[in-house]
Amino acid sequence: MIPVETFRGKSVALFGLGGSGFATAEALRAGGARVVVWDDAEKAVEKARSAGFDATDLRTIDWKGMAALVLSPGVPLTHPAPHWSVDLARKADVEIIGDIELFCRERKRLAPDAPFIAITGTNGKSTTTALIAHILREAGRDVQLGGNIGTPILHLAAPAGDRIHVIEMSSYQIDLAPSLAPSIGLLLNLSPDHIDRHGTMEHYAAVKERLVIAADTAIIGVDDPHSEAIAVRLDHSGKPIVRISLSENLPAGIHVRGREIFAWRGHGRKLADLAGIGSLRGDHNAQNAAAAVAACLRIGLDEAKIQAGLASFPGLAHRMEQVGRVGKALLINDSKATNADSTEKALLSFDEGIFWIAGGKAKDGGIRPLAPYFPRIAKAYLIGAAMDDFAATLEGKVPYERAITLQVALESAARDAKNADFDEPVILLSPSCASFDQFPNFEVRGAMFRELAEKLPGYSAQ
Repeated sequence: MIPVETFRGKSVALFGLGGSGFATAEALRAGGARVVVWDDAEKAVEKARSAGFDATDLRTIDWKGMAALVLSPGVPLTHPAPHWSVDLARKADVEIIGDIELFCRERKRLAPDAPFIAITGTNGKSTTTALIAHILREAGRDVQLGGNIGTPILHLAAPAGDRIHVIEMSSYQIDLAPSLAPSIGLLLNLSPDHIDRHGTMEHYAAVKERLVIAADTAIIGVDDPHSEAIAVRLDHSGKPIVRISLSENLPAGIHVRGREIFAWRGHGRKLADLAGIGSLRGDHNAQNAAAAVAACLRIGLDEAKIQAGLASFPGLAHRMEQVGRVGKALLINDSKATNADSTEKALLSFDEGIFWIAGGKAKDGGIRPLAPYFPRIAKAYLIGAAMDDFAATLEGKVPYERAITLQVALESAARDAKNADFDEPVILLSPSCASFDQFPNFEVRGAMFRELAEKLPGYSAQ
């Protein structure tokens, strides 16, 4: 834990007692702040009281005595409307911040030069964050991994010396961190997301831009127009920038060509090779890997250590996770793919022979945007509430089976893949749907896939 000493002796209001909110309350209390906490969920309030916190409805407190409102990132700051606690704080002219801001203030107080790598983007944040941390750890560095992935930032070890904090950040967290200034800031990509919480794409992009504006070095994926525009603005400001691209047109930066990563400035110097690394399949993971390579080079690792870290990266659960084989078929758990955009990346990772398990609670647009990739699919196995809608989209284009449940789908896919005429068929769970019709979340869905796979005749972990 990082005790938040910057509010010692002061009164702080905190709203939102989920995982990061509760961790923040503990860190503030450990640092000597007087913390008043609240949540709209009664169970969260009861938990706080049982842990000895002053859980008082913030609508009843004297805001004039509060030094700050610490807001959990899941609570609306601006859109679709500010949360009532935000309105109360603003009326009292009380600053509104989040746990990332508290970390930044403690870093400034304890070790302002301690390495701090911050990662954001619409897609690929978690993989890139985990990959950077893995490469650095394999190279023997002292690494703290957390933020929007895994451990809340204030439950990590405190900034110190050469200890490297590798932190994934959502747009919500950035919005609550006005003094955010990482050593290395990564912006991977931007596409429409969370617009309900930011109002417009322009505002969403502007929030993400804050992470790289204040960084000592900015690493930016420039294959989308919003990120490229940010890179151009930072160029004009004189900010050191490393551009990342899958495009052949990158004049300088780090360029991906096939499965190879090059430093590019008129000619290419090979930095890393992703060939044979199953955990980093697909162009999207090549971009993630290129960003990780750029960050690790900047932190001082040599290319040999980076390549070793890439090669040993196990990947993240439920994100193109290789869970084993059944016969000659590869089993891939991509349960995190809850929309067509995510499944597109999975389908692009294999040329043919895909036995695709899809369905659940559908999102707008369904799987119609995936039509260009239907020729790669040998057969589809449909489950959940989206089954009939998906069947209508696939009719006459892809053979399909109404499997209804994940178990039936997997057993049928394993049977068909066994008899298929492909060198390496792929049984791919990439649902393009939320899980909530049959599972509480995508993690439970992916864990069930893994558990069922291990029970298939002929299964092996390799």
